[in-house]
Amino acid sequence: MGLYVYGAVLTPHGIAANNRGETEGNITTLQKILWHNQIHTTVSAEAIRWAIRYNWQKEGTPVNRVWDELKEDYTWRDPKWLAWNPDNLNAEATYIDDDVLGFMLAEAAGTEGNDDLENKKKEKKKLDDKFKELSKEQQKSEEGKELKKKSKELNDYIKAMSKGTCDKRRGVLEIARAISTTPFAGDITFNSKAGTKDRTSLYGTEVHATRYQYGFAFTPERLQVKERALKVIDAIANLGEVAGNHSRFLFDFSPESIILRLTSDPAPRLLYCFEENENETISVPELVRRVNAGDIDAKELYIGGPIAEDNDIKGLKDAFKATGIKKTVEEFKKIINSQLLDGEGKE
Repeated sequence: MGLYVYGAVLTPHGIAANNRGETEGNITTLQKILWHNQIHTTVSAEAIRWAIRYNWQKEGTPVNRVWDELKEDYTWRDPKWLAWNPDNLNAEATYIDDDVLGFMLAEAAGTEGNDDLENKKKEKKKLDDKFKELSKEQQKSEEGKELKKKSKELNDYIKAMSKGTCDKRRGVLEIARAISTTPFAGDITFNSKAGTKDRTSLYGTEVHATRYQYGFAFTPERLQVKERALKVIDAIANLGEVAGNHSRFLFDFSPESIILRLTSDPAPRLLYCFEENENETISVPELVRRVNAGDIDAKELYIGGPIAEDNDIKGLKDAFKATGIKKTVEEFKKIINSQLLDGEGKE
């Protein structure tokens, strides 16, 4: 039976502002949802996924989809996902963002792909003909070596395309939409743009002082490189600002408290388990109830942050508890390494 990783994250208290660039009149708005019959603000799972990929890029972990800050656009290292060729899968050549977050090639089947293949064949033939026209001495020169190198690269591409490509992969990491722990009171700040004033100079921004909670789940055994499971945990534990690719606000999305679970149970049973009362006290009564009811084995839980000081949590004798997020994450990574990796799948 496979093992699953589940997590519930609670962010620190902060002030959320516009995270998507949309407006209503001259008011930049927050995304909202009806949650327990009250209006709460929310941050999309897509925004969290984007931030995870961008953090990998910034720390130097090779990703396929690279964000260019100056052009405000993406470039792809492997736009056809050739490493995922179903006839010749090269796990070590796959990129972590494709492996963890998935991908989809959105182009018409049997048209664009074939045209591209034919163009590559023509390009290779031109290179080969040019190489043949060179003398034996010229073929050994830098020019000849470069022609030969480019011809080989094109030949590898053509062989891969001829065998077939993989045009989609479902993401291994699933992330739930982040929900504010407190209802939205409708707070708006008013501002004025610089320069010459006109009727558009004044604008407002919705803001929400709150925490957010969200959950995640993944099956490490579905990863092509199993050790990437550790990088997923690290990415969530060290997540900084989260927002769209053009409108960011400084809100610390790293966990203030985190609950991690490694289990053979196919159901998470801990999503959105954090509750905040009027005194800003955080508790997890539903999680404790499920442990006491036998639905969750306390031995599967790794609980970090201030929530570890909760009296009910202290009563869970078999759960790992620590007030530090990093310590909790490191202990959880050890159990993943011992139970799942066992030295396999080096990145």
